[in-house]
Amino acid sequence: MNRAFSKPFLLTLFFKQNKYHRHGVLMHTLKVVYYILKNKDFKLLTAGVLHDIGKPFVAYQDEEDVLTGEWSFTDHEEKSYQIIKNWGFLSDYTKKIVRYHYLIRDIKKHKTKNPKRSYEKAKIWDSLDKGMQEDLKRFIKYDDWGKV
Repeated sequence: MNRAFSKPFLLTLFFKQNKYHRHGVLMHTLKVVYYILKNKDFKLLTAGVLHDIGKPFVAYQDEEDVLTGEWSFTDHEEKSYQIIKNWGFLSDYTKKIVRYHYLIRDIKKHKTKNPKRSYEKAKIWDSLDKGMQEDLKRFIKYDDWGKV
């Protein structure tokens, strides 16, 4: 885990993530918030602000990342959740959106690479009520729009 103000923390916060994100974590987050506000989807606003709060802490570079100058953020959503889970002023709803905002992608990503992990993620998805599933589908769109 990176410390606040470490080189990986600052580089990923302000400048560079990877080929999927054009900007650092801060600018990406601001863009996600912009699209949430633009679509008047205020229910997701707090989650939009906090969804990637753990990313700079888990940023790392494997050999391929070093060659491309990119960063990886494995399980960043769980780290983000761990940071906010005891914040009493946040709703359980917001905490769930932060924790599971990447769940749809994880299920698809691991379907061929790691079917067991995909199955575990699908079980979590199936345990969520339909309203939460629909909100997560909308949220991942805002997250995608914030990447370009």
